[in-house]
Amino acid sequence: MVFNNSHCIIFLLVTIIIYPSICYGQEANSLYSRATYYGSPDCYGTPSGACGFGEYGRKIYDGKVSGVSRLYRNGTGCGACYQVRCKVPGHCTDEGTKIVVTDHGEGDHTDFILSVRAYSDMATSGMANHLLAYGVVDVEYRRVPCTYYGYNLMIKVHEHSRFCNYLAIVPIYQSGAFDIEAVEVWQADCKEWKGMRKAYGAVWDMPNPPKGSLTFRVQVSVNGEATKWVQLADVLPDQWKAGIAYDTYLMLD
Repeated sequence: MVFNNSHCIIFLLVTIIIYPSICYGQEANSLYSRATYYGSPDCYGTPSGACGFGEYGRKIYDGKVSGVSRLYRNGTGCGACYQVRCKVPGHCTDEGTKIVVTDHGEGDHTDFILSVRAYSDMATSGMANHLLAYGVVDVEYRRVPCTYYGYNLMIKVHEHSRFCNYLAIVPIYQSGAFDIEAVEVWQADCKEWKGMRKAYGAVWDMPNPPKGSLTFRVQVSVNGEATKWVQLADVLPDQWKAGIAYDTYLMLD
């Protein structure tokens, strides 16, 4: 195909018009805040995070996890993923780091209190120690879908559960960009859904749960707007055990 001068001029004009709009669209999805980090012996997260994830919350995403302040949203923000990029000239990669919210914390006007692994992951090669020396940095961030290759959504029975008098559950490997707003369990003898209480963080509980295998449904939302109920059939066996994570065979995308 042969391009004459008029074709080149038209192509250049289209590029000039479209390219800034693409860049603007990407920037429009980003927000700005500050980030700091917390120490741990092995640079991973902490198993005692406010979301109630336990050991899962320590090493998920290879320990690239974070406590958040406003984004915690009374626990609804637990399990959400964000791309966080620092804004220190000459120190930061364009990609930044991708983190999972596993804890709540307040810092020096910061939205993110990152694990050392996550904080260092924002740095260009050889600049991690220099970035750590700042202590607090300006960041750009945006919500991104969580991706867990090889894992479906799982329902972990919290260690504080007591068969069969008290049941607490924690959804883990929550993919996509959904928030779980409500959880209900099917009570077969009454033919009705019974709501679970938001105990704290990502933990939902109820006294005297129904007998037999348990079916749940979760109400999921995007950007704070409730979208739909998703049913999780026969997730827990009739002899469920505390501390065990049960596969739902479902991915929330």
